[in-house]
Amino acid sequence: MRYESPTTVAEAVELLGSEPHARVYAGATDLIPQIRSGRPEPTVMVDLKHIDRLCAITSTAAGFTVGAAAPTADICADGALAAEFPGLVEASGLIGSDQIQNRSSWGGNLANASPAADTPPSLVANCARAVIAGPDGERTVLAAEVATGPGRTSLTPGEFIVEFELDRPPARTADAYLRLTPRTEMDIAVVGAAVRISLDAQGRVADAAVALGAVAPTVVRVADAEAALIGREPAGDALAAVEAAAAAAADPIDDKRGTVAYRRQVAGVLARRAVATAAERAAEPQRGDRP
Repeated sequence: MRYESPTTVAEAVELLGSEPHARVYAGATDLIPQIRSGRPEPTVMVDLKHIDRLCAITSTAAGFTVGAAAPTADICADGALAAEFPGLVEASGLIGSDQIQNRSSWGGNLANASPAADTPPSLVANCARAVIAGPDGERTVLAAEVATGPGRTSLTPGEFIVEFELDRPPARTADAYLRLTPRTEMDIAVVGAAVRISLDAQGRVADAAVALGAVAPTVVRVADAEAALIGREPAGDALAAVEAAAAAAADPIDDKRGTVAYRRQVAGVLARRAVATAAERAAEPQRGDRP
């Protein structure tokens, strides 16, 4: 096995093209355990942490660009990003321990394609876009289109995620992420629920996104829950409809961490609570000052 640390995207693409069994990694918090568990070792390990573009967090008038290898510790420490995307940043802070967060990243969390990963539901709810580099140049897709199943992605050989793009949220918009784990930390989600809510001037829901993790092979958008919210205040019967729709949309497995019935019930409860949290944040006075 050979270790390489390119400093440009072009150099990383060239390295991947030169070896059929080369692998990129942004933190190796998933790759190293996989190798230790018996997965085939790559011939070349390409470390993306030395490419400035992949580790940068930038803000513009249009939104944010977050490098796919930016440590989640840096993401959680970015006050501007946390102010506009509190749920996504909260999800980032749930990845592993404080030590792991110095290495873990959005790119690795998404490209590992674990159904129980914490940041993908929030990336999906916020309509994040992934910029992907490969031998044919760069392309941009919705983050929702990257994972296609457990451990499987739409990335073709030689491709890797460079960065994520997030549009600045409109006025009176906020997100939230909640998960259930057997332990308070250092565990993966039994169920995760990400929500983004936009309110109109009367406090009714103008736009909504509800996404569930750990209840299907990939993140599930709950269209019925979103439709139940539009035009209504996020309370009472609307929240009950969200809970029912999320439970119905969940298609989990039975395992030692939770039964199908339990996960469906939890999916409904977490979706309802996440909607309430996101709506409360969206109603905060400062959220109405956005252009």
